[in-house]
Amino acid sequence: MVGEATDGQEAVGVVTKVKPDIVLMDVDMPKLDGVAATRLIRERLPAVKVLMLSVHDDDMRIVAAVQAGACGYILKDADHKEFLHIIRGTYRGESVASPYLADRVARLAGAPLGRAGDCAGRVADLTEREHEILACAAAGRGNKDIADRLCVSADTVKTHLHHIYRKLGVTGRVEAILTYLNTK
Repeated sequence: MVGEATDGQEAVGVVTKVKPDIVLMDVDMPKLDGVAATRLIRERLPAVKVLMLSVHDDDMRIVAAVQAGACGYILKDADHKEFLHIIRGTYRGESVASPYLADRVARLAGAPLGRAGDCAGRVADLTEREHEILACAAAGRGNKDIADRLCVSADTVKTHLHHIYRKLGVTGRVEAILTYLNTK
């Protein structure tokens, strides 16, 4: 163990300073939640592997963690052997996850949100810029990073995302990304 933090902001600082090989990040952190902290860590130090740790097993948290750059998601009630197996495998660069979560993430990534033709048609209706923004979001990039890449303001990115949500008939980023991924 090379570091410890009591909140998400502190975690980002500690990781930036000590540059560990792997981070165990709690989803529920004060000041800055674990998903946002993971996104910042992965932007600053892409080689650092982040395993998300949580008592929550709801679909949106899992997808958000993976999209933020977490390479795995461990439930706190995992048994000791499984927990160590996942950590050691992740350190070695293997795709190791709890079988329950691996199946769930695979199902989420491929789960249809409505009929496939409907999804493809709605995504096809997006403008070229909206496609660019949605592709960046699907790659796990945050609004500021998308804005920097496309030479627009973060507010412009937010506006485009709201138009995308309306056109796709979804309520937020995760649903939009899943809809987009279902057309690929």
